[in-house]
Amino acid sequence: MRQGASEKYILRFFSGMLNTLSGIAIYILWWHKFVTTYHNAGHLTDRGNLLMAAGIYFLLLAIIMRWMGACKIGFSRRMNLMASVVISFFLVDLAEIFISLAISGRFRWFWKICRGYSVLFLLQSLVIGILSSIELDIYRKLVPPISIIEIYGKKADPSTSLFDKFNSIPYKYIIRKKIPLPDNLHGLESEIIKYDAVLVNDIPDEDENTIIKLCFDINKRIYYVPKLSDILKTKSVYINLFDTPVFLNRNNGIPVVELALKRFFDIILSSLALIILSPVFLVIAIAIKAEDGGPVLYRQERITIGGKKFWILKFRSMIVDAEKDGKPHPASKNDDRITRVGRVIRKTRCDELPQLINILKGDMSIIGPRPERVEHVEKYTQEIPEFRLREKMRGGLSGYAQVYGKYTTSALDKLKMDLIYINNYSLLLDVQLIFETIKVLFQKESTEGFSEPQNGKEP
Repeated sequence: MRQGASEKYILRFFSGMLNTLSGIAIYILWWHKFVTTYHNAGHLTDRGNLLMAAGIYFLLLAIIMRWMGACKIGFSRRMNLMASVVISFFLVDLAEIFISLAISGRFRWFWKICRGYSVLFLLQSLVIGILSSIELDIYRKLVPPISIIEIYGKKADPSTSLFDKFNSIPYKYIIRKKIPLPDNLHGLESEIIKYDAVLVNDIPDEDENTIIKLCFDINKRIYYVPKLSDILKTKSVYINLFDTPVFLNRNNGIPVVELALKRFFDIILSSLALIILSPVFLVIAIAIKAEDGGPVLYRQERITIGGKKFWILKFRSMIVDAEKDGKPHPASKNDDRITRVGRVIRKTRCDELPQLINILKGDMSIIGPRPERVEHVEKYTQEIPEFRLREKMRGGLSGYAQVYGKYTTSALDKLKMDLIYINNYSLLLDVQLIFETIKVLFQKESTEGFSEPQNGKEP
């Protein structure tokens, strides 16, 4: 085990326990006030009932904090960690509202109880958020970054790409040495043993397999970029009918029942969102119309499941006829075609809200590969034939690549992320990505689709 590895797991364990117990302590104080104020039943404040209430809350909190990554001190970036904490307490306290209503039977006090839990949620988020930030600082001081040696192939640029990406998180990774793939791999062990991990960068399959086996033998971490075929093989199952190991990829696609459930939740959630956000729609529409008198909505032809074309809807954020020649012109960072209202709604992502109508109509889903412009689909399919595999799923308002990618992420890497989503689809994954999307809003950098250049969004 590398230096600092044991401290890492110990710190994560105790940080998670401290955050969970602190959240429960604040909840117990609220619970005592709740049962005395709304239930008028003193027996609910005795030790047994308090322990039961604490136990239920602990179970919910432990599951959701783990699910949302709120205990991954040192794993996530600071703002991502804070967002995980906030979302975790929001979900648990939301569930506790209905549990408390069921216990008290005072449904007529619904709004009073909601206000009380809102105060509880804000207090927990503040206290645990501060605790998590302090724990993160302690973690970064005590746990050294993973020391890496990079082995690159002839086609790889040793000064860019993976090297830059890893070294962009200096508190977690540091590439201390880069070496070209040697002609003879027998002497690699004595070099690799000096570091915590190996980064393999674009080397032939045979040599990569040899290094993977070597790292397994000497207990060293290894980082490598999967090929498209590697991603498609992740759902394979082992068949033990023969005396030779055989793996099967069924490639049956997503079951009809799961697709029906996905569509059902798309309809429910998009309908609710349209109702709740209708005042926001009205304000944005008035602001766009008042600025230049042009149309409120902007339509653009996109590709979704099965190669079907549809018109995606957005609030117009650019001047009228921004692409009057009919060709795509991605926006630059300070593009003078963007209106004043447009800059605001782009920054807050509100320009995407009309796509809830596309979701309700069935053109899109809440989560899925980002639907692309026809021109870009044709372009990328020529460059990457596997690009059409994204069309196995209905296009989404958000998706795996939008959560984990950036503006600068390459088309191939975004395709890999979309295939990871398609190949591992579940309703639970959709729910997770919805909350991960909320966390992305706290980040400075994120991505929309394949069509953005490195310096901005598409129109």
